[in-house]
Parts: sequence; structure tokens; C-alpha cells
Amino acid sequence: MKLLVTGAAGFIGFHTVMKLIDSKHEIVALDNINDYYDPRLKFGRLALLGFEAATIGDNQRVRSTRFANLQFVRMSIEDKAALTELFHQVRFDLVINLAAQAGVRYSLENPDAYIASNIQGFFNILEACRAYPVKHLIYASSSSVYGLNEKIPFSTDDNTDHPISLYAATKKSNELMAYTYHHLFKIPMTGLRFFTVYGPWGRPDMAYFSFSSRILEKKEIQIFNHGDQLRDFTFIDDIVNGITQLISHVLDTPEKFAWHIYNLGNNQPVKLIDFIDTLESLLGSKAIRKYLPGQPGDVTVTYADISSSQRDFGYQPSTDIRTGLSRFIDWYKPYYGAEKKGSL
Repeated sequence: MKLLVTGAAGFIGFHTVMKLIDSKHEIVALDNINDYYDPRLKFGRLALLGFEAATIGDNQRVRSTRFANLQFVRMSIEDKAALTELFHQVRFDLVINLAAQAGVRYSLENPDAYIASNIQGFFNILEACRAYPVKHLIYASSSSVYGLNEKIPFSTDDNTDHPISLYAATKKSNELMAYTYHHLFKIPMTGLRFFTVYGPWGRPDMAYFSFSSRILEKKEIQIFNHGDQLRDFTFIDDIVNGITQLISHVLDTPEKFAWHIYNLGNNQPVKLIDFIDTLESLLGSKAIRKYLPGQPGDVTVTYADISSSQRDFGYQPSTDIRTGLSRFIDWYKPYYGAEKKGSL
């Protein structure tokens, strides 16, 4: 089986590839390694996958030095010609599209990046799957599509017609585009709405990441909406287990998975202020707190109804917030401590 994982140098993509390596599948990992956040972190992830920066060239597949069934290609999904040629060369059986321009607040600053990556790029993925048919396309959506939904927990049956950020609007657009291509061209597809994913090798633009840095450096942290918002923080291992469980099911029983959207969350929302208290406890340091009102595009609550994910492919998150944050900090402290000493 030939698998393509896009966004493979990103947080969720990297962990997904690491999990899939133990399978017997041939995996092509793809990422454009952009500078939305420090590319050194992305290259650090790739190094663990067996790819050194000096060996990586644009649009050229290179074989991992650590894993015989893994290749990497530096490519943007916005480059339709290059992406189509890759599909022509490899003829993928399964595509896992985790490439996207992430971040709610950044979509206020650089909206063009979201249209280019999340709309044009996803369109290119759909067109490639149409031209070179795949057994299944799994693609990342987001809990942000629920907007200011007042009904909790959020169910995939709920209305999602009122996104409150451009990022959310692009993810909702992906779901609509995917359904259209499924309807017209019979491409089997599953969308996954991720809920506030955190853990080792995470994204520096996420609040828990910047909070850790600033708490340790005795710098002020900004707490929006006075810390009252609830987030369904979901540990990365639980997300990846959900993805791999889904892969097994769509390949084993394809007739049951022609078209679906699922939530992948922890199903146990935590108040942001309690999250910060836990982080302080684990770091052994108190934060200098500055409380601020909510920001445009922010939602007050995220809370995943995961009943359909549990029923259909056995998804079951098991990591509580203290355990998950402890594992993040166990990675964070040595990684950034070593980096500051010049060893990374």
C-alpha cells in the first residue's frame, strides 16, 4: 500500500508519519517547510524521520536514512503541476492531507496565505485524487468550524454555517469541496475535525507552548477572555491513534466509509485558567499574568462529541491534561535548553 502524508514536517503530520512507519506501507511524506514558525523545529522533526536538511531539495524525493519504507519530498500542495506529477509517479492508494496554513489569529494578519494553502492547495489535492484515483482521502478539518455554537458538546450533526475566522471558513470550505468531489467523482473521503491538539514537538504559536517559554523566562503571559474559555485539549498521541485506527477501518471495510466527518477530541474540556495552573505546577514556576478581553475570531468553548468516532472506528482518548502536559514539558525543557547551548 502506498501512502501520502502531507504536512509531514508539521506537528500532527510528523507524529502521524512516526506512527505509520511501523506499518508495512510505503510512505511518502510531503511538506513545503515554510517559515510560519521557526523552520528549525520542522527540520528537527524531519531529522528524527531520517532526513537531514542538506539532502532535501525542492520537488525531489529522498529516502530516509532510518526507515526503509519512508521517503520525503519538499513540495507545496499549492504547486499543482508538481503535485500532479508526484501522483502520476507514485499512484497512491491512500492520501492523508494534513497540510494547511494553521492559526486563527494569523488569518487576520495574512489572509492570502489561507486562501493559497487551504483553498487552492486542497483543491489541488482533490484534483490529483480525481486524476489518479485513490482508495481513500483522509483530510484535516478543525473544531473551529463550529464557530459560536451554543449547543455542547459539538456534534458533527450540528450546523456549521457561521465560522467566525477566515481559518475556520477555509476549513468549512474544505468539507464542502470534499463532499462535492465525493458526490461527483465517487472519491471515498473522511474529514477529521481536530480539537486543540498539544504535546511534544508542538507548534510554537499555540498558547501552551508560548506560555511555557514565558513562564520559565519570568515574562508576562497574556490571558485572553480572562481565562474563562473552555478548550477540549487533546493530546497528540490520542489524535494519531484516532487517525491510524481510521486508516485500518477504511482499508478493511471501505464500503462503510464512503463519506464521513468525525470529531477527534478529548471529550473533556478544561478551563484555560486551570490549564495554566497545571502548567505552572509542572514547570515549578508561577506565571506573571495579564488578563485581557477576548480576541476577534476566538471562540469561548470547544467540546467534542466523539460518539460516532468511538462507534465507527474505536477512537478512545486516554490522556488527561496533567499527563499530557508533563510529557510535553519532558520534551520542551531539554530540547530548548540544548538549543540555547548551541547543540541543535
